[in-house]
Amino acid sequence: MRRDSQPGARQPIGVFDSGIGGLTVVRELMRRFPGEGIVYFGDTARLPYGTKSAATVRRFSVENTRFLLNQGVKLVVVACNTSSAVALEVLRRQFDIPVLGVVEPGARAAAAATRTRRIGVIGTYGTIASGSYEKAIRALLPAAEVHAVACPLFVPLAEEGWVDHPVTREVAREYLAPLLAAEIDTLVLGCTHYGVLRDAIQSAFAGREVALVDSAAEVALEVESHLAAGGARPNLSVPPPAAAPCSFYVSDIPARFSEVGGRFLGRPLDEVMLVDQTDIPWFEKAPDGMATR
Repeated sequence: MRRDSQPGARQPIGVFDSGIGGLTVVRELMRRFPGEGIVYFGDTARLPYGTKSAATVRRFSVENTRFLLNQGVKLVVVACNTSSAVALEVLRRQFDIPVLGVVEPGARAAAAATRTRRIGVIGTYGTIASGSYEKAIRALLPAAEVHAVACPLFVPLAEEGWVDHPVTREVAREYLAPLLAAEIDTLVLGCTHYGVLRDAIQSAFAGREVALVDSAAEVALEVESHLAAGGARPNLSVPPPAAAPCSFYVSDIPARFSEVGGRFLGRPLDEVMLVDQTDIPWFEKAPDGMATR
């Protein structure tokens, strides 16, 4: 199904992720565009995406995008690295609306930051298995050495709030030892959760100058570029008291999302609405069809 949508100044930006991590992208969008409304969907009933097949992630990503389009968004940001890695081109072919991912901006930032062309990438099993970051980085720097490592335990540690816990630092040392041995000078945080663990990750490279690339800021720049190109210039100057509201939807356990999400967003969340999936297709429902908790 294709759906035409002309960007308009009053339409919100849509963002989806498999769960909570995408709120780091929302945080950057809110900081940069206080006048833009945002609709966020966290697919908490079906996470994690990183351990699922590419076909399943593509199906979930199409459904999530349809849900956001039904909320009237003018642009969709795929804040999930796994979805960006395996589903982005499918979404761009299927929907007549700008769809932005996190892989390409992260790759560009890494290519610009590296001095030695030895770049590390960490992410979920799905993201690393896709090879998406390697392809994107080598398209910019053909001679780059890209070393990729899956770090699945980082997600539950981030959600548990163990951002500066000895266990987290030990796990980081174990995961990142191969990248330390490879003498990388730039590391891409290829999962939106990982930015919360930035200090623990950096500590694994003690004594080395390793630039950490978190694509959230780069995604915000790409959003600005796309909105301007479509004639919907983003409002950069609205003061915080007049900031446009954000709407948060989840597919399961809104109370937990609200509790943990505040750490990722950097502020308490407003009401979190539960998507009622008892009817199919749930992703075509209007906002009035949402249950709340």
